Amino acid sequence: MTTKHKWLFAALAGTAGLYVGTRMLTHQAVKQIGKILTTDPYHENLTEMFSAAYRVGIQNIWEANLRAETGKVINRPLGSPRKVTTFDGLAFSPVFLTRLPTPHYTKIDTKTIIGKRCKKPMILSTPIIISGMAYGLALSKEAKLALAKASAMAGTATNTGEGFWLPEERDLAANLIIQYNRGSWSKDPDILRQADMIEIQLGQGAIAGISHYTPASKVPSHLLPKLKLEKHMDLITKSYHQEFLQPDGFAKLVDRLRQITGGVPIGIKMAFTNTIEQDIDIAAEAGVDVLALEGTTAATKGAPPIIEDDFGLPTIMGLCRAVNHLEKRGLKDQISLIVSGGFFNPGDMLKALALGADAVYIGSIALFAMSHTQSFEALPFEPPTQIVWETGKYRRRFKWKKGAVSLAKFITSCTLEIAEGVRALGKTSIDQVDRSDLIALDETTAAIAGIPTAWHRKS
Repeated sequence: MTTKHKWLFAALAGTAGLYVGTRMLTHQAVKQIGKILTTDPYHENLTEMFSAAYRVGIQNIWEANLRAETGKVINRPLGSPRKVTTFDGLAFSPVFLTRLPTPHYTKIDTKTIIGKRCKKPMILSTPIIISGMAYGLALSKEAKLALAKASAMAGTATNTGEGFWLPEERDLAANLIIQYNRGSWSKDPDILRQADMIEIQLGQGAIAGISHYTPASKVPSHLLPKLKLEKHMDLITKSYHQEFLQPDGFAKLVDRLRQITGGVPIGIKMAFTNTIEQDIDIAAEAGVDVLALEGTTAATKGAPPIIEDDFGLPTIMGLCRAVNHLEKRGLKDQISLIVSGGFFNPGDMLKALALGADAVYIGSIALFAMSHTQSFEALPFEPPTQIVWETGKYRRRFKWKKGAVSLAKFITSCTLEIAEGVRALGKTSIDQVDRSDLIALDETTAAIAGIPTAWHRKS
């Protein structure tokens, strides 16, 4: 036997021994652990943990420990895990004989116009818009650049969020929505004039309208010049705009922003509430062109769990109420409606359009799509968002141009799928899709959306 064969034989023998030894050790360990779990009294049995976790919930146990550790308000990232009524209770009814499906060679019109009555409406190639995510307060510069470039590549718009002005974002985005934040930064007329749409930020689905702040110690030093803050000053986002304290302050703010920007759409961003009809009336009276309304399934960089879990309306409920009221007031064709909160796939996006939305915002899913394979820079020991947060441990590893391509492909893919859905309905434009194309799969959703249940024959 040659030396080479001896080494091969030894390697095979060692592998076989390791395999047999591992099996024996595993068997003994499982046997011993199983005996302990099945014989120890319940009060000192480890299975008590599983029983308690099932009753209390792992999320509640985790968050109880975080509260016990700090004694402060905790901020949960990326929204609530709580299950609420969603678009799952709706389905589309395909056509075969009552109307023929649209041929594959027929181009489907996905053009979206925001602010139709405006002097300078915002015209997009898709109804999917990138939601507001703040530079510096949440996302890194590289992440914001990726969002901006992706929006241009996909023919849509991106939103600055309530963060700091980033000139490079304007350079890369074909359509830029600038949020008029509740803080004191990025409000210079020279900045506002660069907007393709202004969004007055009143609040959002995941954090309502509460004031929040970033401690001075957490504000990155390179951002201080942009804020005109001293090193010891906290960064505060107020509960409401100070203009609202003046008589007719809301309407005057809308008029001032319209004059500064020369006629681009002026909108508001807020969460769906149980007074949404009154909120819409006040906004319409103030002259807004766009309502950007968000459900409780929305997310943010971090918010108190009580706000994420227990405040606001599910997106589908708020959307249906808002559309019904706009139609009742004869405002549906005058005020554009962008809806957000839990849109992760093209099916739900098209359902929202069918119910009356003009466009949808995406946030969390945009970050996941943008991170794509780059998320493995942080996994498995850190969450994938650590490559996109401003304070993320792996933000330096994020390649923003690559991220932009990934997100642009995601938006394009979703838009193409929406077009396929339109074809299956025998139509040629997203504007033609409406409630008549939907069926409800349960009584609750039927009542919410005003859609017949599938088990009732359509007359």
